[in-house]
Amino acid sequence: MKRNLLKLGMLLLCTAVIAGGVEAQRTSKKRGAAAPADPNQQTQQVNNNQPSGYNPYSGIPIRVDSSGVEDTAIHKSLRNDNAFDKGSLTARSPLPYEYLRWDDALFAEKVWRELDLREKMNQTFRYEANDDNGSQLFINMLLKSVMKGEVTAFEDDRFSIPKTPADIQQMTSGRVDTVPVYDPVDVNKIKEYVATRATFDAKSVVKLRIKEEWVFDREASRLFCRILGIAPLKTEYLPNGQERGSSVMFWVYYPDLRPMLAKAEVYNPKNMGQSRLTWEELFESRMFSSYIVKSTVDNSANKNIRVYIKDPILALLEGENIKEKIFNYEQDLWSY
Repeated sequence: MKRNLLKLGMLLLCTAVIAGGVEAQRTSKKRGAAAPADPNQQTQQVNNNQPSGYNPYSGIPIRVDSSGVEDTAIHKSLRNDNAFDKGSLTARSPLPYEYLRWDDALFAEKVWRELDLREKMNQTFRYEANDDNGSQLFINMLLKSVMKGEVTAFEDDRFSIPKTPADIQQMTSGRVDTVPVYDPVDVNKIKEYVATRATFDAKSVVKLRIKEEWVFDREASRLFCRILGIAPLKTEYLPNGQERGSSVMFWVYYPDLRPMLAKAEVYNPKNMGQSRLTWEELFESRMFSSYIVKSTVDNSANKNIRVYIKDPILALLEGENIKEKIFNYEQDLWSY
């Protein structure tokens, strides 16, 4: 009897020892799956549509390369960087527009223009310098106002669908790409993938699109031109590097942008001491070179000129013809 009890006790002891070992093995596997293979490596979610932690490369680690990220922070000068006081520049405000009544608008036509910043007259838009208010490149000043929430960006030229600063940040953050790194011992084995993000090049914006309306006010007996919106055009390229065309990044309502433009000074290549002109005055004085790409003059289909006139030279001539029609309307109202 004692022998049978001793055997039963030994059997229960062996069973308990085996069960404890199996439970410890399961716990160690769970902890090993939760811990990263290499704590010095950072994984990145490459595909935003996949759940968090998704790795499309069958468990091969992905390392994020942030060495190409530029520091765009602008530090203000701690001393007066000019021989004269420019403190009154930040206190400027745009002059209010003259009120136009709908009943007095005898003539009104909308016109869309494009500014090629590579033209000589538009070189001030590409002035590459830094000041206390940041980069003096026009596209950078525009992006800064949008990102700070000073103005609202829109998807369309009717200003009906707003964009958030996060949408603009994603648009200008560049494209994500992954590059394989092969094992130096086994050249056929991929050691890891390096995730890189191409930085946004502000110089790729070489065109601006402007929406404006020409209105003849019969009370003042003059033709007014009011700019309604500005849109930067981003240059698109094919995989082989060939230029494919341009696309609208976003639209900004120009009256909302005027307070910022009134405080930003325009670069004068001839005499920096006489550069009292602000960006708001430049646009209002129309000191830029442009060509018409669309208008509401004899355009019942509401199409761009390049849609129904394929030849680029004839399209430019059609834009000049539209400009002449608007000019002649005002001139024909006068009698000498």
